[in-house]
Amino acid sequence: MDTSAQYDQIAERCAQVFADKARDYGVSWRILRPTSLTDQILIKARRARNLQVLAQQKVSDDMPGEFVGIANYALMAILQLRLGHSDRPDMPAPEAFARFREVFAQAKELMMAKNHDYGEAWREMRVESMTDLILMKLLRVKQIEDNHGRTSVSEGLEANYFDMVNYSVFCLVKLWLEAPAKEHGKTA
Repeated sequence: MDTSAQYDQIAERCAQVFADKARDYGVSWRILRPTSLTDQILIKARRARNLQVLAQQKVSDDMPGEFVGIANYALMAILQLRLGHSDRPDMPAPEAFARFREVFAQAKELMMAKNHDYGEAWREMRVESMTDLILMKLLRVKQIEDNHGRTSVSEGLEANYFDMVNYSVFCLVKLWLEAPAKEHGKTA
């Protein structure tokens, strides 16, 4: 399967989680400031790394679910940067879902451009390495937030969130789409 199709499969799974949670909670996330979303992503990424290091877990949520959470929270953070946070849920769930899908499509466009230039280097990377890269991006974002969004030569917040989305998608491709095929002697 090609990268574009694999990306779309993962994006659909992430979008389904976003839609299901919107049915349960509405758009309550609209009250979160980007810094709060950064911290939510940090929680998810730290848990993924802990599961990789400890090789055991005591809570039943699986590691792929953490990467779905990272991707979805990063997409919400991009939306919050663009829209500003609100003091209350201020849009209908279908509008939020449409905006979510729009930003996810932009993440895919960026991934396809980078994938062309980098020659799909991510396919040779380990999930653990990509988890570390997500954590590094988080530390960068936290520093940029602490600097009130000012950077001298670095990419801004949105670029780092987009990278987190795409690294999460790559991890999910490896965990959901490629690992089962390898276990059964098939190629993805």
